[in-house]
Amino acid sequence: MQALDEILKHAESEIKSAADLKSLDHFRVYYLGKKGQLTEYLKTLGQLPPAERPAAGQKINAAKEAVQALIDQRILQLQSTLIEKQLASESIDVTLPGRSEGMGSIHPVTRTFDTLRRIFSQMGFVFMEGPEIEEDYYNFTALNVPPLHPARAMQDTFYFSNGLVLRSQMSPVQIHAMKTMRPPLRMVAMGRVYRRDFDLTHTPMFHQMECLMVDERVTFADLKGLLNHFLKEFFETDAPIRFRPSYFPFTEPSAEVDIGCIRCSGKGCRICKNSGWLEVLGCGMVHPNVLNGVNIDSEKYRGFAFGVGIDRLTLLKYGMTDLRSLFENDLRLLKQF
Repeated sequence: MQALDEILKHAESEIKSAADLKSLDHFRVYYLGKKGQLTEYLKTLGQLPPAERPAAGQKINAAKEAVQALIDQRILQLQSTLIEKQLASESIDVTLPGRSEGMGSIHPVTRTFDTLRRIFSQMGFVFMEGPEIEEDYYNFTALNVPPLHPARAMQDTFYFSNGLVLRSQMSPVQIHAMKTMRPPLRMVAMGRVYRRDFDLTHTPMFHQMECLMVDERVTFADLKGLLNHFLKEFFETDAPIRFRPSYFPFTEPSAEVDIGCIRCSGKGCRICKNSGWLEVLGCGMVHPNVLNGVNIDSEKYRGFAFGVGIDRLTLLKYGMTDLRSLFENDLRLLKQF
């Protein structure tokens, strides 16, 4: 029985010093398991005289109960410590300011759309829409584009097997407008167009705006005045504007329009390729063949039209260089706006 007292003292010391539940379970097995110290001690009862066995058995069982009680007590202590550590690590200071959600921003192309809509609405133009999948007639023929014109080539235009095309410009909406509305009319169409290009300055899908005005006394001077007001209003600058003769099948005469570089004020920089000028848009007086094709008397009415790449306007206004960056959804770029 003296050996039993020694075992009990060792068990009490080791159990109280157990650092975690794993080591505590090791001591449980060591003392109370099938081959544990106290279990093996029970097996020695058969060596005692019969009269001494009941008292010895009771003492061994009392020792086992005492060890189990020590283990249960230590389990509660360790679990309480774990809970306290977890609560401390997961504590929340309710006096700290809350985490706010990140604010989004308006895409630069959307900003350009809104600016264009504001400018032309103030000048009395109506906005019209048209289908993105067009008939060849509206995309080419009605715009006085010859059958063998390069714009019709497969490498420039997306064709469907049934002869329909993805519109390559917003000009078809002008044809729809002139077929359904009688002069005088002034309209603007903005939307997506498609061409087979992909590089720094071209993408297969981009945004374009077309403007049309038809009336009895419309002149090229009206076109110049409108473009002068539009460009200075959009770029918020008094930069000079120049017109260069050009050619488009659906306008005659035709011109390319440049604006003095808004970055270097015409002195020459990387954006304007040291020319001092930025090419902005194409324009001209509506060709008589186009007016006659939609049953508008070209002897009585005249019109002007111009088209501009909305994405290009965005690049120029915000000083960007790669058109593809407008469509890659890189948050590092978009957060700047």
